[in-house]
Amino acid sequence: MNPLQQADIGPAYLEEQEQTLEERIAARKRALADRLLILGHHYQQDSVYKFADFTGDSLKLAREAALAQEREFIVFCGVHFMAESADILTGGTRKVILPDLRAGCPMADMAAIEDVEWAWQELTGVAEGARIVPITYVNSTAKIKAFVGERGGSVCTSSNAERVLTWALGRGEKVFFFPDEHLGRNSAYALGIPDDEVVVWHRAKPLGGNTPARLQKARVILWDGYCNVHMLFTAAHVTAWRQKDPDIKVIVHPECRHEVVRLADKYGSTEGIIKAVAESPAGSSWAIGTEINLVNRLRHEFPDKEIHLLAPFQCLCSTMYRIKPAYLLWVLDHLARGEVVNRITVPSAIAEKAKLALDRMLEI
Repeated sequence: MNPLQQADIGPAYLEEQEQTLEERIAARKRALADRLLILGHHYQQDSVYKFADFTGDSLKLAREAALAQEREFIVFCGVHFMAESADILTGGTRKVILPDLRAGCPMADMAAIEDVEWAWQELTGVAEGARIVPITYVNSTAKIKAFVGERGGSVCTSSNAERVLTWALGRGEKVFFFPDEHLGRNSAYALGIPDDEVVVWHRAKPLGGNTPARLQKARVILWDGYCNVHMLFTAAHVTAWRQKDPDIKVIVHPECRHEVVRLADKYGSTEGIIKAVAESPAGSSWAIGTEINLVNRLRHEFPDKEIHLLAPFQCLCSTMYRIKPAYLLWVLDHLARGEVVNRITVPSAIAEKAKLALDRMLEI
């Protein structure tokens, strides 16, 4: 099997009854016991999420993997870049496994290393000697994290992007932020950086579609990546809820468009959204702009509150949804036989540089 190609697990798994799958997964967990750690991202479907030993956002889970030094196997129910981060932070000392190798992140894929290297060369060529500090969102490949680490930059998350951006602007005249344009723009706005000092670098266009003068003036250059899920939320959705319920609180993820974030009452990471809802009084009404599995889970956990999805249609992370009980059982069955499938490994040369960027963020 090609290490980047998911094996066909066959009808014995794919056609099995849900209850049987759950019973077999639970039995495998008991048998593997303290050798196994299952991590579940907030956007996972409940049929997988229920088996996680730890749940959270991507970086929190990668750090849990690093702390679990006694565990031999880390099964990461998330997407590819998350498993890469876990492998980097564990130093390759644990076997990190992704149940379905097709669980990628379209946003991370929008910043291919070849495109970023070319853009960096072009930008530094017109920046007239200005120091440029790169920042990459944790939703990026290990190669991009390594690129950033090698050039003195840092990783950020959706909860600390403003702090990391402040740090970077204190170290250089310009910041190149990728891959998510919207997290970068929302963070720059929160810091009071004028709109005319923030530009977008459009992939595949010379100078990112900008003039040399525009780039020379800019303090923050944003890669034009985005999250397919969070782009579904619009300003019109916020307005519609305001008209329907004047008392409703709107909270959205900072990967949403800038006009949506500006209209919302609050914005925050998945952990921040959970905290805001949990701490609100009984009877509160919320319209939440993030992935549907998290919203549904909050609705179930807080029945004393009115919780709605901001959009009038399902907003599902289709790549995260590839992690299904059948694939989780498949990897656990192999582990029980002493076989490791779907292991995610980051070459040491890349991992060392990527860890520099991750460590800088933790220091910040």
